[in-house]
Amino acid sequence: MASATGTCCCWGAVALGQLVLLLLGAGRVALALTEHYPTLSLLKQELHGQAGGCPPAPDWGEQYSAECDSPLLHFHESDCELRGSSSCESLLSLNTEKILSQAKSLAEQKRIPFATDNDNTNEDLAIAYVLIGSGLYDEAIRHFSTMLQEDPELVSAIYGRGIAYGKKGLHDINNAELALYELSRVISLEPDRPEVFEQRAEILSPLGRISEALADLTKAIQLQPSARLYRHRGTLYFISEDYATAHEDFQRSLELNKNQPIAMLYKGLTFFHRGLLKEAIESFKEALKQKADFIDAYKSLGQAYRELGNFDAATESFQKALLLNQNHVQTLQLRGMMLYHHGSLDEALKNFKRCLQLEPYNEVCQYMKGLSHVAMGQFYEGIKAQTKVMLNDPLPGQKASPEYLKVKYLREYSRYLHTHLDTPLTEYNVDTDLPGNFKDHWAKNLPFLIEDYEEQPGLQPHIKDVLFQNFESYKPEVQELVCVADHLGSLMQYETPGFLPNKRIHRAMGLAALEVMQAVQRTWANSKVRMNGKTRLMQWRDMFDIAVKWRRIADPDQPVLWLDQMPARSLSRGFNNHINLIRGQVINMRYLEYFEKILHFIKDRILVYHGANNPKGLLEVREALENVHKVEDLLSIMKFNSKTRDGFTVNTKVPSLKDQGKEYDGFTITITGDKVGNILFSVETQTTEERTQLYHAEIDALYKDLTARGKVLILSAELGEADAVCNLILSLVYYFYNLMPLSRGSSVIAYSVIMGALMASGKEVAGKIPKGKLVDFEAMTAPGSEAFSKIARSWMNLQSISPSYKSLPSVSETFPTLRTMTEVLNADSSRCLKKTIVAV
Repeated sequence: MASATGTCCCWGAVALGQLVLLLLGAGRVALALTEHYPTLSLLKQELHGQAGGCPPAPDWGEQYSAECDSPLLHFHESDCELRGSSSCESLLSLNTEKILSQAKSLAEQKRIPFATDNDNTNEDLAIAYVLIGSGLYDEAIRHFSTMLQEDPELVSAIYGRGIAYGKKGLHDINNAELALYELSRVISLEPDRPEVFEQRAEILSPLGRISEALADLTKAIQLQPSARLYRHRGTLYFISEDYATAHEDFQRSLELNKNQPIAMLYKGLTFFHRGLLKEAIESFKEALKQKADFIDAYKSLGQAYRELGNFDAATESFQKALLLNQNHVQTLQLRGMMLYHHGSLDEALKNFKRCLQLEPYNEVCQYMKGLSHVAMGQFYEGIKAQTKVMLNDPLPGQKASPEYLKVKYLREYSRYLHTHLDTPLTEYNVDTDLPGNFKDHWAKNLPFLIEDYEEQPGLQPHIKDVLFQNFESYKPEVQELVCVADHLGSLMQYETPGFLPNKRIHRAMGLAALEVMQAVQRTWANSKVRMNGKTRLMQWRDMFDIAVKWRRIADPDQPVLWLDQMPARSLSRGFNNHINLIRGQVINMRYLEYFEKILHFIKDRILVYHGANNPKGLLEVREALENVHKVEDLLSIMKFNSKTRDGFTVNTKVPSLKDQGKEYDGFTITITGDKVGNILFSVETQTTEERTQLYHAEIDALYKDLTARGKVLILSAELGEADAVCNLILSLVYYFYNLMPLSRGSSVIAYSVIMGALMASGKEVAGKIPKGKLVDFEAMTAPGSEAFSKIARSWMNLQSISPSYKSLPSVSETFPTLRTMTEVLNADSSRCLKKTIVAV
């Protein structure tokens, strides 16, 4: 074996530093990055159980690389921990000569921590350190203990014994406490040695004692700052979700040593978790310039592009990661989830299956595999996978995973869907069939603790799974119907970070728009519709229910439920649709376009409040508000009044069209802050029975007027009637958006109704939703229905409907069951794209 070489550093030298790099595996995020370092949404759940940064090591003058992957002093590998003490004894006897040789080399060059002036003592100490490097921790501890009997204050022996206890395994609290005790003794004897504080931080952090670990690292930095120490401390700040401070530490680390791919990656992650996606992408690219085969940087880059909604760029980055390691589980998992949410379920399933081949107990991949199967109508395989997740009960005191919390709801819903696979959709109703408490708990994402719950019937053998339907097997007119639906659905796509294009949702909601068009046209012609087992004139809820059923089947993972159909007890308490715009240092990029608009509204309300309750201080408040340019600046304004010191809420109002001068509660804006400047900035709508009834009365009146004018419109070609109908449609949906009556999916459901109802009136939406715009927030932040109508029409580019739409087959008759709906959503219609290209 090659002898150790290197330059002497502050308390030892490179060789021993490399040796100590083998210690304390709980902190080795960087040494085996692709095994231990998760990225983005996967990152924190794993890092909370580990210390961040590089392994415990003194400052070797930063002579090893930033990834801590320079050549180590390679002792023979030992598995004596696994095989027992007899194996260790045999190993020790076989390697005594080698151990003594290595120890002598270390001692001669004084490459041991806290070397003494006595050569014999140094050689004795070196033997124990080599034992640690060989995995013989108990032997090392005995050796150090023997030396300490002769000299109780031999610092190197105390230090080494602490390291050996830590290396034995921090899962045993006794080892952890002994390691901390020994390192604390060293600090009391040698209080100015930064490496000891760093070693103690490495013990504290995996025990969850992050604040103490941070204090130790801060002390080490004060004694002797280094790129590694800043990087290590930044990682712990990252774990603590203090991304801004973590970013500062990674930046300082990079200033001291710019060639650190890991520090650059972490810097990118601090941007990512604050919603600064473009800055994150630049950092990930810079990390790849420094290390071209950096799998985790490619993986993180892929996830950042996915969050931006750039499917092609994300796919390319994930593919590059997998070219470097085709068995990289986290990349397979992330790519599979992206493909699922892109609507490519079959491709997603391949990733989840491969993930489970490599890691059979991966809950995320198992859950997503089950979900993908169910979404495609493969209930037997889907429920089998769901059951495997259910069997993975968390240990006592262990927090249940999100997948574990959701899977019981998914399994019950899957059973319900399977039972109704061939039942006409007009003959049953999910909202009335599913038990109230089940719906309430599912929508609120609560643990599945439902008293007296009766399970849905198990899978019935006579009901077969959905089979793949070749697109060419559909009649030409049905193919045309699907192609038109794909086009219409694509016009509903938000061009905003956080919204990935989903071709399955596009098709579902395009078909929903066409079905709404056909149903509304029949209603205006005095025809009745069959809904929920009854034949009657269509009401406004029936119109939305058409879109609801398509949204539900497109993604069964999400509970799309009417809130007013929840149990009375839930409604009496209020059911909140809650959106965090800023939480701590995390910015929700989806809504960034609306921050300034909401901020202006808040400032106006603050002036009104102080004018009524603090007239003497109004001038001071007004002057202070002139310096408020972002939401965070409001924290200082809160101190002007004792009632708002800890935060405040502001309510928006929605003017009534039915009763002029009357206003309804809109959404509530909440702002709170803590002492260190972290902020919670959120909006929510509270669905109570009283509020719902007020909005329903408004929508009822508009729908009655819309139906009357629609009947006139089909008999008249006057432009004025068409404009009036258009405004009524947009006004009706304006109140729907402000009510937010569904647990999920309100935005796309309402927009598909807009498009369908407009087509019924002879107008087709030809324009795309502008970049950064969200239709629901446009409605919620508009001063009234007229303003919303004006904004929406500005981008819709309304045109006369194509005459060919009249000859399209009936959507409800072509796809009358859950099976036929699933078949058409599964069908590959790449031929539609080719037809579009040819037409262009």
